[in-house]
Amino acid sequence: MHPLPTTEALKTTPERGARPNLSMAPEPAEFGVPSPRICVIVPAYNEGPSITGVVRSVHASLPDARVLVVDDGSSDDTTERALAAGATVITLPINLGIGGAVQTGYCYALRNDFDVAMQVDGDGQHDPSEASLLLDRLQHRSADMVVGSRWLGRGDYAAPRSRRFGMHLLARLVHWRTGSTFTDTTSGFRAVGRRGIELFSRVYPTDFPEVESLIIASGCGLKVEEVGVRMCERSHGRSSIAGMRSAYYMLRVTTVLVVDRLNRAPT
Repeated sequence: MHPLPTTEALKTTPERGARPNLSMAPEPAEFGVPSPRICVIVPAYNEGPSITGVVRSVHASLPDARVLVVDDGSSDDTTERALAAGATVITLPINLGIGGAVQTGYCYALRNDFDVAMQVDGDGQHDPSEASLLLDRLQHRSADMVVGSRWLGRGDYAAPRSRRFGMHLLARLVHWRTGSTFTDTTSGFRAVGRRGIELFSRVYPTDFPEVESLIIASGCGLKVEEVGVRMCERSHGRSSIAGMRSAYYMLRVTTVLVVDRLNRAPT
């Protein structure tokens, strides 16, 4: 688990963009109910070719949201392109991995008093136009955390048979640990309310965090739901869990879930 980043670590790059106006009041929503303050967290490591399109797509779909790109020690121009597209950027001095980058975003959301934090990958796989489906479920179903699933009949996302088998196995393991059924435990397209922000700013898995974070949220009493979403193919590069990396992913996550469950078993 990553410790809470220091205040200094959460500052935006000073010489590359002005600080955002955190005192800006949200526009009132219909019927006089204030709109929730939304922070969209985009973890990015060498996502220069895709980050501009991702930031612009989020702004188009959620014009009142703050787009926070967490540049996880990239060696390319991810930061420059994100700033040019209108994002707030936190540049980490070293690569912490996806867990550290995402938790940095949650710490930012907590300290700046956002009501909702949404995760969107920087590779263009998640479609921000689907964000309203997650937000609607979060607001109207009293969920604390909503995960966008590829496998609930929306869209035509395809995955190799071996990967689908691995996802099915992880879903069974998560059901064993939580008693809840999830169809897409590896989805990084998700949104949480205030309780989720507070939880994940304190504790968040380090490596391959999607599956373990479901366990953490459920174990801490958060109401977690899924909603069907469309997803796209990556706009560039390849998945971090492709090839032999996928075998390591499965072995590590399965071991963590089983060992942790056995450690918690009554004696």
